[in-house]
Amino acid sequence: MFSALIMTPVSDPSSFSTVSKCATKHLNLIYHVDFDKRVLKGKVALTLEVLEDKFSSLTLDSKDLKIFKVSANGQAAQFEVGTKHKSKGSPLEITLPFELSRGQHVIVEIEYETSPSATALQWLTPTQTVGKKHPYLFSQCQATHCRSMIPCQDSPSVKHTYYAQVSVPKELVALMSALHDGQVPDPSDSSRVIYRFRQPVPMPSYLIAIVVGAVESREIGPRSRVWSEKENVDEAAFEFSETETMLKTAESLAGPYVWGQYDLLVMPPSFPYGGMENPCLTFVTPTVLAGDKSLAGVIAHEISHSWTGNLVTNRNWEHFWLNEGHTVYIERMIARCMESEHLRQFKGIGGWKELQESFGANNVLTNLVPNLHEVDTDEAFSSVPYEKGFALLYHLEELLGGPEVFMGFVKSYIQLFAYGTVTTEEWKNYLFTYFKDKVRNNALVLEYIDASYLYARFPGLCPKKKKDLINNKNANGMYACTALCQRWVKAKEEDLASFTEEDVKKLKSPQLIEFMALLLQEEPLPLSHVKKMQEVYQLNSVKNAEVRFRWLRICVRAHWEEAVPLALKMATEQGRMKFTRPLFKEVYNFSKYSDKALNTFKENRGALHPVTAMLVAKDLKING
Repeated sequence: MFSALIMTPVSDPSSFSTVSKCATKHLNLIYHVDFDKRVLKGKVALTLEVLEDKFSSLTLDSKDLKIFKVSANGQAAQFEVGTKHKSKGSPLEITLPFELSRGQHVIVEIEYETSPSATALQWLTPTQTVGKKHPYLFSQCQATHCRSMIPCQDSPSVKHTYYAQVSVPKELVALMSALHDGQVPDPSDSSRVIYRFRQPVPMPSYLIAIVVGAVESREIGPRSRVWSEKENVDEAAFEFSETETMLKTAESLAGPYVWGQYDLLVMPPSFPYGGMENPCLTFVTPTVLAGDKSLAGVIAHEISHSWTGNLVTNRNWEHFWLNEGHTVYIERMIARCMESEHLRQFKGIGGWKELQESFGANNVLTNLVPNLHEVDTDEAFSSVPYEKGFALLYHLEELLGGPEVFMGFVKSYIQLFAYGTVTTEEWKNYLFTYFKDKVRNNALVLEYIDASYLYARFPGLCPKKKKDLINNKNANGMYACTALCQRWVKAKEEDLASFTEEDVKKLKSPQLIEFMALLLQEEPLPLSHVKKMQEVYQLNSVKNAEVRFRWLRICVRAHWEEAVPLALKMATEQGRMKFTRPLFKEVYNFSKYSDKALNTFKENRGALHPVTAMLVAKDLKING
């Protein structure tokens, strides 16, 4: 069942763990969730396989943990918490009371407590929830934050199963990235209940997830439920009603879904990402509740991760594009199957434009395979692994035989590396093996897979065909967006009367989003134009968060002062980094309101996720 591939040892610059000396095979977790102190009181038992002879010590990752006791096979073990690194946390050095040989196993048990400021956890007060009655806890471990809630080998190169027991106040529900295994009263406290979970499929530490809150669920398919606070659970059930169709479509493309259950959890507004592919329980931002299923791509993306990312995993974060590029590719293949090839191309072009906004051309993080030595993985996060990765795969698809042929390779790649981890070099070697006849006769393929694409920065990034698609007036709905954008850009004052609500009536949500994105690539529009746009299109009343976010940026850039409070409201009433960071930056760059942006951030910092707060502070040049 599990991949028997021999993996090339690759060091992990983002981890202290001695992954070459031993590997975690199973993790047994006991948690007591303390909302008053904002800590998890924990005990973890790591079952480790020894990979060398004369093994007597190991290093685990930890971050701001209070370690009380360590034992190995029931015997007390010496331990020391090393010097804290600026982003990696602290090495936990453990010395065993005995020596072991290669192939043996040892159970290392650690009693500990998390810090109230653990970077993996966000503790919400009742007022920060939709229901306003109960507190809420959620975790976000990707990329390197699991070490702040569990001392572990916090590297994606290590995959293990896990079992967990979580004690919570009985009016709350606990959920994890695992299958439910029942619940029992807490024998030590009648006001609490213990929820149990099991994850039988090996997975990396960054996919361990926990949520505790007043949530309930609705069934949305034979293997799916949607969870959220009761106030929006029915809206979520409507929004995600096509989940089973997406799962079946993904299975037809990539092979069987191995995780059993596929549930969705609509997160509180401060959740920093669009979604997180935690196995059995995808976390999703409430900003996708648009009321028209127009943002279903977020779900297709997280479903696709069940194969690329969760089943086949990047060996370290320098190879993150293997997770995300392939996931975007499968996500857009789902769109192709459920909608059309035109939609797939449209999404690809939109993603390309988003990529161009990410960085300056010479930033080292525009490398598809960046060097992450002494780089904080949170600061490296961008659309590069997603969209540059997708662009490479799309280009290869065109060179090697089209969507069906290339999807055959992706499916074969998943089967080969399933339950294991992979590097870019191994992916490349398998690509050349799979397409050996075509590669031999096609120098173009070799040209795009060598260092000039994988390890280079932006120049020369865009495959020619991508440009052809953008310029194809009829192929994919892009022309209508481009034409309307150019009408506004070129319009003089006397032309404004020619714009009517009919301009946007025929545009679907993805096209409206693209129209806005195109305007953001141009010089700021005159204020008179933006006011006219609101008058005829009524964009202030649009609920779709992707449209609203871009519209408010256009308004602030035009120095429309009435838009400033609206932009700051959107930046703070939800915490998705994709929206919050650019909105704060736009207001900050409007010099008259720079102080307003700073003060608004400082007032709301405590309500933002710790990673979001850290990155917005850097954006606004706030130290400390």
